[in-house]
Amino acid sequence: MRLIKLEIYQDEEGNWCARGMDADIFTQGKTLDELRKNIEEAVEVHFEEELQTETIRILTLSEFEVQAIAKASSS
Repeated sequence: MRLIKLEIYQDEEGNWCARGMDADIFTQGKTLDELRKNIEEAVEVHFEEELQTETIRILTLSEFEVQAIAKASSS
C-alpha cells in the first residue's frame, strides 16, 4: 500500500486546490466535492502503473483559520 499526502487550501479566487506533498500532483475544483473527484482522477493518472499492483490511499491535510467569536454585551 502506498500513502499519498495532499495539502488542501483555498486560493485567492475561492477555488479549492490540492498539492502533493510527496508526489508531483496538483489539481483544483470549484467545490470540495469537485476537488475530491479531481484528486482521485489526478492520482489515478499519476500512478497508473502502480495501481495495477498496489493500493494507493490518499491523506488530505488542510489548514484553516480560527477567529475570535464576538461576544454580545449585556446591559
